[in-house]
Amino acid sequence: MSENKATILVIDDEPQIQKMLKVSLSAHNYQVSAAETGQEGINLTALLSPDLIVLDLGLPDMDGQEVVRRLREWCNTPIIILTAHNQEDEKIKTLDAGADDYLTKPFSLGELLARIRVCLRRTAAKEGEPIVHVGDLTIDLVQRQVLLGDQEVKLTPTEYDILKILAQHHGKVLTHHHLLQAVWGDAYYNDTHYIRVYVGQLRRKIEENPARPRYILTESGVGYRLAAH
Repeated sequence: MSENKATILVIDDEPQIQKMLKVSLSAHNYQVSAAETGQEGINLTALLSPDLIVLDLGLPDMDGQEVVRRLREWCNTPIIILTAHNQEDEKIKTLDAGADDYLTKPFSLGELLARIRVCLRRTAAKEGEPIVHVGDLTIDLVQRQVLLGDQEVKLTPTEYDILKILAQHHGKVLTHHHLLQAVWGDAYYNDTHYIRVYVGQLRRKIEENPARPRYILTESGVGYRLAAH
């Protein structure tokens, strides 16, 4: 799939947003279709098999979390959600349901295009990629080895588990709850301080300046992502 010929489905009931996205994305050589309701969006996803979905959380017939949950029952199409500032809890629930990324309104076209490119690159990458490169950082998922340049980084098992999960989804936002469940299990679902402590330890080992990280990026109030490149 070529990024500049990708098909994008916009699911948003605001005519102004639909029009803006259709015109702007088409100008960047994307093919754009649109739906006004969650159900119409689900139906069009089945019909068109888009390469990426841009989904507004405030739909008239169902919330974005439900749309994502229903789509994830049968498709892995990348989903970027659009949220308002007062939709923090809904945003986190939608990411946990399987959305890939989010933008808060108002957003810039440049930022949306950058997020689209990251999602499409990740989709085009070989499934089960055993070695992930991000700048000077190399994560070998087969050998369970982490290198910074040509120097091996010694991690504890828990530090490695967190970095491994971030690497398996590099470029994608992973919520605190997602990381907690993946590393510690359901019993630790709300213990977000665990994640902060271990991410702090990881940054001290892999970041040149832990206070201004290049690799493990914070999504304030939501979670973390490993930089895409």
